[in-house]
Amino acid sequence: MKHLILAINPGSTSTKIAIYENQTEVFKKSIRHQTEDIQAFKSVYEQFHFRKQTILDALKETDYTLQDFQAIVGRGGMLRPIESGTYAVNDLMLDDMKKATRGEHASNLGCVIAKKLADEVNIPSFIVDPVAVDEMDDHARFTGMPEIKRASLFHALNQKAVALKAAVSLDKPYHETNLIVAHLGGGISVGVHKLGRVVDVNNALDGDGPMSPERSGSVPIGPLYKMVFSGKYTFEEIKRKNYGQGGLVAYLGTNDGYEIEQRIKNGDEKAKFIVEVMAYQIAKEIGSAAAVLKGQVDAIVLTGGLAYDSFIMDYIKDHVSFIGNILIFPGEDEMEALALGALRVITNQEKAKEY
Repeated sequence: MKHLILAINPGSTSTKIAIYENQTEVFKKSIRHQTEDIQAFKSVYEQFHFRKQTILDALKETDYTLQDFQAIVGRGGMLRPIESGTYAVNDLMLDDMKKATRGEHASNLGCVIAKKLADEVNIPSFIVDPVAVDEMDDHARFTGMPEIKRASLFHALNQKAVALKAAVSLDKPYHETNLIVAHLGGGISVGVHKLGRVVDVNNALDGDGPMSPERSGSVPIGPLYKMVFSGKYTFEEIKRKNYGQGGLVAYLGTNDGYEIEQRIKNGDEKAKFIVEVMAYQIAKEIGSAAAVLKGQVDAIVLTGGLAYDSFIMDYIKDHVSFIGNILIFPGEDEMEALALGALRVITNQEKAKEY
């Protein structure tokens, strides 16, 4: 029986969509968004109509309409901590995404857009392995400030998908492998996959871990709180320096990897140095992850859009290859993971979880 599924993945700089007929991808498109267009909105939730319309416009390029689909699945956002799995979108989920209590992230719109479109044609909507998946060990949660604990907010969907592929390539079950998975995109998360659980991972959104194309990553808090109380910046301006206007954007004025790569090839020494700084921080995070596993690492897995960049890959490999085998899965398997998660539910292979 033919099952058509529309998968939606809102990212910081793009909205990706894909159409799957059962397990086969029949259409995909990455809708790029200009930084100034995104920054025109005060919150991620306010981007809803803008992003929804770009999806509807993209569907006009196909032979499909909303009435053709059996389900719509979106990337999950910064929900309350939940276990891994496929969830039916409900009103509580939408309410949490509107409030954005755990923070702003483009993925917050995944469930919102999926449900609004699905409701128009009376079909189910789902999310799969949202960024809020939480399997962290308690030791990893604590900081030197009792008032602040580390949160599990990362690219769970792609990390889980490529971890499963890595386990297959190693000819071992996922739950019997120790992996370090680095998702390298607009945001960067480095997860410690210990015997099938992500026991430690940097909060890829909230100023933890390596800098990325548009996020600051960890910074010394002494100079930061001096900035905060200097009177020169508003709360929103400080937040933007962490998310949206940090990292490569802050130094180079762009988060476009291709543009930066061309600048480096054309002799831009500043661009080369700043990209090296980002790669250095990624390698350092991977080294920290190896300590969590006591050096017992089956493989280091590099994935995400930046994994296409040979300059960045060579730099990281040069710094961490002593730890263990390195596997590279460029891009992301998020669309396939979304579609297959929804397919398993609508074909009764598994039951959707309730948020």
